[in-house]
Amino acid sequence: MTRDQVFSLLRLVADGALPVDDALRRLSLPAFESLDFATVDHHRALRQGFPEVVFGQGKSPAHVVAIAERLVSRGDGALVTRAAADVRDALLTRFPESRANDLARTVTIAGERPAPRGQGTVLIVTAGTSDLPVAEEAAECALAFGNVVARLTDVGVAGIHRLLAQGDALLTARVIIVVAGMDGALPSVVGGLVACPVIAVPTSVGYGASLGGLTAMFTMLNSCASGVTVVNIDNGFGAAAAASRITHAWEDRGS
Repeated sequence: MTRDQVFSLLRLVADGALPVDDALRRLSLPAFESLDFATVDHHRALRQGFPEVVFGQGKSPAHVVAIAERLVSRGDGALVTRAAADVRDALLTRFPESRANDLARTVTIAGERPAPRGQGTVLIVTAGTSDLPVAEEAAECALAFGNVVARLTDVGVAGIHRLLAQGDALLTARVIIVVAGMDGALPSVVGGLVACPVIAVPTSVGYGASLGGLTAMFTMLNSCASGVTVVNIDNGFGAAAAASRITHAWEDRGS
């Protein structure tokens, strides 16, 4: 159950359109639901602003579908990340109205995208084309969390003029997510150009000495640009969640 759903219930009660007992019954639904293989958190959206996101990696298609069914049954919709091809196929079969992003390995289930309520734009900047899977995961999650999303693709430091030509996009963003592998230098460059929060995502892209993303992560952690925040390797979801909390911080949390 989301904050908007609770607000709508209370509004109906205040207007006399819904009996108090009916509203109480709806609000008394359990906060979580235990399955044989998972415990589904139905009040995640009420606490944090968006429903529980299903991490698909390592789960069977049947388990992911069953978890999604329980989330959808409460009207929350569902977002599945790190969904393998067989999981995506199973979700699209069960929920034909779903939207899959094969590059991001995400599936967004049930209903339309929420109207953007985040303040400003989440700009996702990608160092190279090879970083796109992680960047697209961040984009799909940010959209699902109710944000306006823009993208700058393949503007890494090997051709820094490509980034510098995008001054308007950089300076008008509310939050910038910078996705980079190899040497991981791009977030420092972006962080030195803008005043908004910069969230750096190291990727596992690169040759042997990139050490599966560790080199990029260490570079980002040692950034000389003030205020660059770093999430884990390949964690586009985590970057989007952090960005969304920034863009939604203006909302009255009591409403």
